[in-house]
Amino acid sequence: MLPHNRFFDIKDDFRDPFARDRDRVIHSGSFRRLEYKTQVFLNSVGDYFRTRLTHSLEVSQISRSIAKNLGLNEALAEVIALSHDLGHTPFGHAGGDELDRVLKSEGFSNGFEHNYQSFRVVTKLEKRYSGFDGLNLTYATLEGILKHSYPYKKSFIDSKIEDMFKLDKHPSLEAMVVDNSDEIAYVSHDIDDGIKCNLISFEDLKKSELVRDVIELVKKEGIEEKNKVFRYRFSAHLINTLVYDFLENSKGCKHIKSEPISSKIDATTELEFGFSEEMKRKIKLTKKILFDKLYKNEFVVSRMFFGKLCIKSLYEAFDSDSRLLPFSLVEKIEDGQKKHRVIADYIASMSDRFASEKYKELYLGG
Repeated sequence: MLPHNRFFDIKDDFRDPFARDRDRVIHSGSFRRLEYKTQVFLNSVGDYFRTRLTHSLEVSQISRSIAKNLGLNEALAEVIALSHDLGHTPFGHAGGDELDRVLKSEGFSNGFEHNYQSFRVVTKLEKRYSGFDGLNLTYATLEGILKHSYPYKKSFIDSKIEDMFKLDKHPSLEAMVVDNSDEIAYVSHDIDDGIKCNLISFEDLKKSELVRDVIELVKKEGIEEKNKVFRYRFSAHLINTLVYDFLENSKGCKHIKSEPISSKIDATTELEFGFSEEMKRKIKLTKKILFDKLYKNEFVVSRMFFGKLCIKSLYEAFDSDSRLLPFSLVEKIEDGQKKHRVIADYIASMSDRFASEKYKELYLGG
């Protein structure tokens, strides 16, 4: 189903369209549920660690700062950032990968992809109006959500949506800002959370040139690694280092002065917008260290194994007996909606906590 895209006929509204989009996202149920969805560490591990909600807020802050300094539309970058993870399943990427695997193993080749699910959340799954589905967001916001990460084309996206949003073209620069801000946020806060949880150390990370550079910046403040504030100062300097590189390398992009709407630039065209080549290399090595030392750590992997078990088991239970679903979803299936997609949407909407409790209810009797 195509988004409604009615564009606004509201007089005397004190907000601009993108600010209005932001408010509609923030007041949605899908946004609130991000509070209990995993970033890296399950919500039950502790109150300190990032969730999808705090991650989205951090991406939003970084996106706004970059957009403002480049003369782009700050509100558009903000709403894309706040919306970009609405489609995530419980249990982080592991949960999404498992739901994708389960669907494909059942013969549904479209599977599951969280970026496209975010688009579906704001155009179809959220119910706020009697006459149509979705949050009634502007075209530029929807395009930014759908195309915030490259490649934009996906085999499972309906051809009508592909044509409407020109998936062969680059999105707005604001959407590209969000994509890069996402990377800045998760690299910095995954390091912070990993060190806080004693799963990774600065000694592990010193194999990264980027980390060594940032450590030197912290030490110039007279702060040594044994100091309790070292980790906090490291995170601040790391974010600043990445943001300043992005700004310095992007400020000369000739497309910055264009309107914050869909781009007419072919998606294969390289833009002078983003990190420098040297910084891309440094980030890539840092992410490899995080993958090897943090994401593959036994503590993380064992908890993600439980998450994948929940996803798989919930799908099998609902598929075997649709009466286990809420009655409103049973009605959707009886009205002709595809059963596997109704189930997948329901599971994807769950928080970690709700999915865990539902699994225990169905398989452990309470």
